[in-house]
Amino acid sequence: MIKVLLCDDHALIRRGIRDTLSDAPDIQVIGEAGDYGELRTLMRTVGEADVLVLDINLPGRSGLDVLHVLKDEGTTMRVLVVSMYPEDQYAIRALRAGAFGYVNKGGDPAVIVQAVRTVGQGRKYVTPEIAQMLVESLTTPGAEAAHEKLSDRELQTLVMIASGKRLSDIAEELTLSPKTVSVYRARVLEKLGLSNNSEMTVYAIRNGLVGGE
Repeated sequence: MIKVLLCDDHALIRRGIRDTLSDAPDIQVIGEAGDYGELRTLMRTVGEADVLVLDINLPGRSGLDVLHVLKDEGTTMRVLVVSMYPEDQYAIRALRAGAFGYVNKGGDPAVIVQAVRTVGQGRKYVTPEIAQMLVESLTTPGAEAAHEKLSDRELQTLVMIASGKRLSDIAEELTLSPKTVSVYRARVLEKLGLSNNSEMTVYAIRNGLVGGE
């Protein structure tokens, strides 16, 4: 039996994932959390699971932040990242941060079951799209895009601004102060050599970070 913890701030999505996994006879969901604090409490009360199904877009500490913390702590729990973001935005970052797999929430529910089973066996789960990205990253060294140098939070800020969200909306969604989000925005502009939100949007579209018209 593969024991699973869920960490996603949207209760409806958690329920959908839980119901999907609970239909599998070899998977047991032993706890659910809506953010990092609740996850830590769960880990203390029910212990570590075999697999943590982790959303990347959590309030406060992002899923990528959580990955780094768990990796530094040497956890034996294997992490499967689930996200609404396309693979080309965060998959490689998540795998580099210690994730065992990355699944898009918009995909076939059966994929999550397959991914949990694969990760539960201690193997990495990657989609054909991610596999292709990994191959390309190996065969074209030195071609790192400017946004690859951004921190996880800076990249998240770039994507959200380019998607048309205001700083106040971003601050509320990430449970950060508007001032902190403004600092991230300023760092993005500086690192990418851009001047304003319009240029950030154009950059994000050209590099496939958000969809264009």
